[in-house]
Amino acid sequence: MSKWANADVENDLRVLVAEILEIKPDDITPDAHFVKDLGMDSMMALEILASVEKKYRITIPEEALPKFTDLKTTAGIVHGILNKK
Repeated sequence: MSKWANADVENDLRVLVAEILEIKPDDITPDAHFVKDLGMDSMMALEILASVEKKYRITIPEEALPKFTDLKTTAGIVHGILNKK
């Protein structure tokens, strides 16, 4: 049993992404596209990646990065990595 619930991961990521993008967490829906809908650029994406890795003490494989397109998908990837720990 994981100590991380998927909903908790999604909520944590919502707050983290909102902080980096300088928007309100409520503005981030699970399916909002980070680049197209929320205006994320590559530097913000790297900042989010580094913050997620630091927060959860995980390493996100490079091949997973292109899949970080929205909150729901990102939370699923992070949750999967956490469950393997």
